[in-house]
Amino acid sequence: MGAAISGLLLHIGDRLGLYKAMAGAGPITSATLAARTGTTERYVREWLGNQAAVSYVVYNSVHGTFELPAEQAMVVANEDSPVFLGGAFESIAACYADHDILVDAFRTGAWVGWQEHYDRLFSGVLWLFRPGYAAHLVDEWLPALDGVVEKLRAGASVADVGCGLGASTIILAEAFRRSTFVGLDIHEP
Repeated sequence: MGAAISGLLLHIGDRLGLYKAMAGAGPITSATLAARTGTTERYVREWLGNQAAVSYVVYNSVHGTFELPAEQAMVVANEDSPVFLGGAFESIAACYADHDILVDAFRTGAWVGWQEHYDRLFSGVLWLFRPGYAAHLVDEWLPALDGVVEKLRAGASVADVGCGLGASTIILAEAFRRSTFVGLDIHEP
């Protein structure tokens, strides 16, 4: 139960910008963090208590301050970091919202199509995978495929089937401007 609620609180901290306000700020009080983020100090204090208990932030009992270490900031505050996990918690939240659909599928054996999920799943998946694609797709993964980079540089036609919201398609199109990219997905948005 502690892990489940801590995941929810991590997601809340991400959505409210609490981590971003802490990243690189050094030791900070709950009142200062609440003021910086336009949130209520009482809730921020309880949130920080949880974050300290699960070792996401460091608590200094002498000064009554909390600090987000740089290592944790890479995971919870820096959306450009290849290890950023904000999207994972957005996706998990969507799975809880899909509870009734999933229970029905267990009962009936019906297929649950990707497009039938709660909308936050799609934005969460995009948000989760885009940093990794940005960090690795063009410079590491594609060069591992014989001749692919050369074809893309020369100008190729590419169909990205099952592209989701298009994170990898857009990254490729920006990197290989001579090529044409079309993203296709059963989920219309």
